[in-house]
Amino acid sequence: MLAILNRNAERWALLLFYSMLVVTMAIEVIRREVFAYSSIWGEEVVRYAFIYLAWIGAASAVRERAHIRIDVLFHYVGPRVKALLYIFGDLVMLAVACVAVYWSFEAVATSWKFGSVSHGLRVSMVWFLMAVPLGFSLMIFRLLQSLLRDVRDLIAGRDAYEGGQLFD
Repeated sequence: MLAILNRNAERWALLLFYSMLVVTMAIEVIRREVFAYSSIWGEEVVRYAFIYLAWIGAASAVRERAHIRIDVLFHYVGPRVKALLYIFGDLVMLAVACVAVYWSFEAVATSWKFGSVSHGLRVSMVWFLMAVPLGFSLMIFRLLQSLLRDVRDLIAGRDAYEGGQLFD
């Protein structure tokens, strides 16, 4: 069960938020063009679904090493140095993610303290502001997995996992 969640949790969450975004946007376009009426809640649902989509997608990209990176240097170094560079990059990213989780929870705590709600949905803003710490927490989890994989590969003398390539 955990292996299935590890492989597919972000995929299912991305599918859910993407479907929510597309369906809500289609409904709002039809309402606006056919009935000359639109709602404020539709815009909010699309906006917050997109925010969750972006942060969960970022964590998924970290897992697959599919995020944008400049890898020219990697073509000129050996496999051992390449693995060390990946480890260094993941450690820097881990430090940034830890700082981001800390500071993003401050915004969530402030919203919780003052009870702010969204304008159209009248739902607590905590649910929407949680996208940032949740996304960075998922990134931290995936970075720790990546670091463990890279250290194991380095010790075993295997080539570092480079992820899939988008373009050749």
